[in-house]
Amino acid sequence: MAAELINLPEDKMKEECGVFGIYSPGSDVAQLTYYGLYALQHRGQESAGIAVANGRDIKGEKGIGLVSDVFAETTKLQELQGHIAVGHVRYSGTGSTSPVNAQPLIVRYYGGSPAIVYNGNLVNGRKLRMQLEREGSIFQTTTDCEILAHLIARSGESEIVAALQKVLPRLKGAFTFLIMTPDKLIAIRDAHGIRPLSLGETAAGFVLASETCAFDTVGAQFIRDVKPGEMVVIDKNGPQSLQYAETEKQAMCVFEYIYFARPDSNLLGQNVHMVRKRLGRRLAQEHPVDADIVTGVPDSSLSAASGVAEQLGLPYEMGFVKNRYIGRTFIQPSPELRALGVQLKLNPVRQIVAGKRVVMVDDSIVRGTTSKRIVHMLRQAGAKEVHVLITSPPVISPCYYGVHTATSQELIGARLETKEIAREIGADSLGFLSEDGMLECLNLPKEEFCTACFNGRYPVVCTEECPYDK
Repeated sequence: MAAELINLPEDKMKEECGVFGIYSPGSDVAQLTYYGLYALQHRGQESAGIAVANGRDIKGEKGIGLVSDVFAETTKLQELQGHIAVGHVRYSGTGSTSPVNAQPLIVRYYGGSPAIVYNGNLVNGRKLRMQLEREGSIFQTTTDCEILAHLIARSGESEIVAALQKVLPRLKGAFTFLIMTPDKLIAIRDAHGIRPLSLGETAAGFVLASETCAFDTVGAQFIRDVKPGEMVVIDKNGPQSLQYAETEKQAMCVFEYIYFARPDSNLLGQNVHMVRKRLGRRLAQEHPVDADIVTGVPDSSLSAASGVAEQLGLPYEMGFVKNRYIGRTFIQPSPELRALGVQLKLNPVRQIVAGKRVVMVDDSIVRGTTSKRIVHMLRQAGAKEVHVLITSPPVISPCYYGVHTATSQELIGARLETKEIAREIGADSLGFLSEDGMLECLNLPKEEFCTACFNGRYPVVCTEECPYDK
């Protein structure tokens, strides 16, 4: 049987993409974008791309794989010369790795030739696409980037900013767009600010990124977060702020703190690592456990696990070793090996867990399949008891905003009570952090976050079937 490329059987929320942009005359913007995408690689591992503008035209390079795979040949970066760049790393919800969906998307129309990168999901994307197709538009990709490109081309405005001000109010959902023209870099954030986007500054120019960890990598200083409903236009005169939509109630995705973002990033002024430690402490207060050691599932749960250990007064141990050289996909010779996916990524340290009552800290349980395998691995390694603590409430509702979750029927938290989930995954006990406890740990107003996956209250209502493949 021929080897096939398959997705590892992960039981996690999956952020869709990371975006990076830079306006910096005199700098090697392609190289800096490469470094910025490296910092954002955790947000998407299926494709990567960079486009550069030099004031006259735009040239890009993209492909399937990690940033280091796509740009393994140094000549690819050397050929991208200019003073503006946008970059993208992609995770597709359904696992599709079609090269045509890799970004940046470079298009041509009567008003110019912009390059577009994007993170999120338009909840009215299917409706807009059908309307455009009925009007004669022909689509080459399944991305929402192309929807925006067609809307711009049909706006009747030849100037890109005027076109965007006209068409952006038609977009509903969660999104951050970076759009590059030969002489401008434009950042757009949805009216609720569901997806993160920040503005930074270097000695030579300005930088935009999904997370501030990318600023540290390229030597940029954080200026501020792009506001909900804001469009930032950067050109030779510097940044200009335009409000294309009324700022609605901010509702940033709370899973950015729980799982998606890197621990060294700052979101809404809060360091992600410190927030996760507070989540761990609060979790231990709500669910005290009589045990011997605490361990976290790498990597997103390590900060929280240290907080749990401190609160419980227990040793924090490295109970798992993660293979950092395996991405989301791998070449597999037969379907029978699918079950080895977790073991390929995680290995329990027998000498640490054997004979111990172990508290295993993780960030979420979606389907329950991976939690079940990890608990089983700990028991096989000799753990006497396995107590699972989760730094978020039960996930009971799917996400329509660019995060790949299961359907309601597949979400174990929507089907079973906590004790039933504990039995299902084989844990001696299971504790979820309460929603109030989670929100109090953020040190920000509770109403400023989207928590729909925990309570079904969506800031932007999805009135159509929302495909995950964006």
